[in-house]
Amino acid sequence: MSKEKIKTIADMMPKEKGRVLKISGKAQLRRRLLDMGILPGALVEMVRHAPLGDPIDLKIKGYHLSLRKSEAAHITIKKAGS
Repeated sequence: MSKEKIKTIADMMPKEKGRVLKISGKAQLRRRLLDMGILPGALVEMVRHAPLGDPIDLKIKGYHLSLRKSEAAHITIKKAGS
Protein backbone atom coordinates (compact mmCIF):
# COMPACT_ATOMS: atom_id res chain seq x y z
CA MET A 1 0.00 0.00 0.00
CA SER A 2 1.63 3.24 -1.07
CA LYS A 3 1.80 6.15 1.35
CA GLU A 4 0.35 8.79 -1.01
CA LYS A 5 -2.96 6.90 -1.13
CA ILE A 6 -3.37 7.23 2.66
CA LYS A 7 -4.24 10.73 3.91
CA THR A 8 -6.65 12.60 6.13
CA ILE A 9 -9.89 14.21 5.03
CA ALA A 10 -8.28 17.61 5.72
CA ASP A 11 -5.74 16.85 2.93
CA MET A 12 -8.33 15.91 0.30
CA MET A 13 -8.96 18.03 -2.78
CA PRO A 14 -12.46 18.88 -4.11
CA LYS A 15 -14.19 15.99 -5.96
CA GLU A 16 -11.72 13.49 -4.45
CA LYS A 17 -13.20 10.34 -2.89
CA GLY A 18 -11.91 7.96 -0.27
CA ARG A 19 -12.90 5.28 2.23
CA VAL A 20 -12.57 5.92 5.95
CA LEU A 21 -9.86 3.76 7.51
CA LYS A 22 -9.82 5.03 11.08
CA ILE A 23 -10.81 7.88 13.34
CA SER A 24 -8.30 9.07 15.91
CA GLY A 25 -8.47 11.73 18.60
CA LYS A 26 -10.09 12.07 21.99
CA ALA A 27 -13.04 9.82 22.85
CA GLN A 28 -15.57 12.68 22.77
CA LEU A 29 -14.53 13.73 19.24
CA ARG A 30 -14.46 10.11 18.00
CA ARG A 31 -17.98 9.48 19.36
CA ARG A 32 -19.29 12.69 17.75
CA LEU A 33 -17.83 11.80 14.35
CA LEU A 34 -19.16 8.23 14.57
CA ASP A 35 -22.61 9.55 15.50
CA MET A 36 -22.54 11.74 12.38
CA GLY A 37 -22.08 8.63 10.22
CA ILE A 38 -18.34 8.77 9.64
CA LEU A 39 -17.67 5.08 10.11
CA PRO A 40 -14.73 2.93 8.99
CA GLY A 41 -15.45 1.77 5.45
CA ALA A 42 -17.76 4.68 4.59
CA LEU A 43 -17.20 6.41 1.24
CA VAL A 44 -16.49 10.13 1.63
CA GLU A 45 -16.37 12.73 -1.13
CA MET A 46 -14.78 16.15 -0.63
CA VAL A 47 -17.23 18.65 -2.13
CA ARG A 48 -15.51 21.99 -1.44
CA HIS A 49 -13.49 24.10 0.96
CA ALA A 50 -14.86 27.37 2.31
CA PRO A 51 -13.22 30.46 0.79
CA LEU A 52 -10.73 30.73 3.66
CA GLY A 53 -10.27 26.94 3.84
CA ASP A 54 -12.33 26.23 6.95
CA PRO A 55 -14.84 24.53 7.23
CA ILE A 56 -14.91 21.85 4.56
CA ASP A 57 -18.01 20.36 2.92
CA LEU A 58 -18.17 16.56 2.62
CA LYS A 59 -20.69 14.21 1.10
CA ILE A 60 -21.13 10.96 3.01
CA LYS A 61 -23.99 8.46 2.85
CA GLY A 62 -26.00 10.78 0.61
CA TYR A 63 -25.91 13.89 2.81
CA HIS A 64 -23.64 16.92 3.15
CA LEU A 65 -21.61 17.43 6.28
CA SER A 66 -19.46 20.41 7.26
CA LEU A 67 -16.41 19.80 9.43
CA ARG A 68 -13.63 21.97 10.74
CA LYS A 69 -10.22 21.14 9.30
CA SER A 70 -9.01 20.34 12.82
CA GLU A 71 -11.73 17.67 13.12
CA ALA A 72 -11.15 16.33 9.60
CA ALA A 73 -7.44 15.88 10.39
CA HIS A 74 -8.40 13.03 12.76
CA ILE A 75 -10.06 10.98 10.00
CA THR A 76 -7.70 8.80 7.98
CA ILE A 77 -8.86 7.71 4.53
CA LYS A 78 -7.64 5.58 1.65
CA LYS A 79 -8.15 7.11 -1.78
CA ALA A 80 -11.05 5.47 -3.62
CA GLY A 81 -10.11 3.34 -6.60
CA SER A 82 -6.85 2.20 -5.02
